[in-house]
Amino acid sequence: MSTPVAHNMTQTMAKTIVQIKSAPPQHWVGNGFKVHGMFNYNDNAALFSPFLLMDYGAPTQFAPNNGAPNGVGSHPHRGFETVTIAYAGEVTHRDSAGGGGTIAAGDVQWMTAGAGIVHNEFHSPAFSQQGGTMHMVQLWVNLPAKNKMTPAHYQAISQAQIAQVDSEAGTVRLIAGDLDGHKGAAETYTPIRLWDLHVKAGQTLSLTQPDGWTTLLLVQSGTVRINDSSPVGAAQLVVLSRQGSAVHIQASADAHLLLLAGEPINETVVGYGPFVMNTKAEIQQAFVDFDSGKFGEI
Repeated sequence: MSTPVAHNMTQTMAKTIVQIKSAPPQHWVGNGFKVHGMFNYNDNAALFSPFLLMDYGAPTQFAPNNGAPNGVGSHPHRGFETVTIAYAGEVTHRDSAGGGGTIAAGDVQWMTAGAGIVHNEFHSPAFSQQGGTMHMVQLWVNLPAKNKMTPAHYQAISQAQIAQVDSEAGTVRLIAGDLDGHKGAAETYTPIRLWDLHVKAGQTLSLTQPDGWTTLLLVQSGTVRINDSSPVGAAQLVVLSRQGSAVHIQASADAHLLLLAGEPINETVVGYGPFVMNTKAEIQQAFVDFDSGKFGEI
């Protein structure tokens, strides 16, 4: 997979390193997910747009639990999408729009909260009984103002539906966004690339991301240099410049990364807890609508 020949100087430029963020201490989401909050919309919404939040659930061991499954009980969302990528373990989801199911290793759950939804997320009954490793990433993806009140819906994306592009340097799984004629699995409201990357030891994986787009790389295992950066290791997030297009990932050992790239949504972000809108009045209305039952029930 090589970088295509570019047609102007901006396109040939490598994106530069804006920031390398090390994971903060883990915290619990409910009693089922121990995560590093890599960023959220209160940090610097413009820098990460169209992405609002990343919770990195690094591999965590759970003992068998024969009681009620661990997880997060019913809670609302409005104005954005939640994306859960499973690498190990199983999560069962249910929501007030009728969506639901269990995702396991390799699967993705893409939930559009839109106008409003209530959902819950628990370890699957089978995982709860057996115990094991839970390893997941959850993202919040913003919706533009014109789509914030779209009806809530759910995309269950199985591992088999996710195209994989192989090269001498490694593999790219296309959760969203296209590459080399292969189509990403998810339907998105704004242009987004969400790619799972595996880079082989001693190889350099070269990818082109659009000039002007936000580009982020979460290193999950291994050690890499990105565009000749200093070494970056597990549980570190690399923020690249919007200018330029080339991204070169050189791995000293087998490495696993998650690439997030997207066209920024140049609109005001006003958020409060599980609601992310464009104005304070819209946040207040979200509370009114939720309290009056307009988000539905599970």
